[in-house]
Amino acid sequence: MKKVGLVGCGAYMASGYGCPGEWRCYKAAALGEGKFSEPGQVVFFVECECPGRTVIPNMKMAMKLSDMKPDVIYLSTCMVKAQPGCPYYKPEELAKMIETNFGIPVVMGTHEYV
Repeated sequence: MKKVGLVGCGAYMASGYGCPGEWRCYKAAALGEGKFSEPGQVVFFVECECPGRTVIPNMKMAMKLSDMKPDVIYLSTCMVKAQPGCPYYKPEELAKMIETNFGIPVVMGTHEYV
């Protein structure tokens, strides 16, 4: 089972735009649905808070505290498909920053649930 890290948009989840939080991401990971090709063990869930400067340090801390490095990191569906989109980072830019800092592949999106 792959170890996975999740990154969600804190502002989107808190605003009530239809994403109540991480439960859909956890469900997709546990069942191997949506963007997950197989069930995965979630080792951390980090919320990106505007303007996004804390994502990389928070991910480093999550990996240090859990003493686990994920095999892959998923940007949540609420980050990838948010409308309106993030005024600070395009999802592709954030994915590139994560890959550059950690050397871990990033998948765009987590689930297909409505």
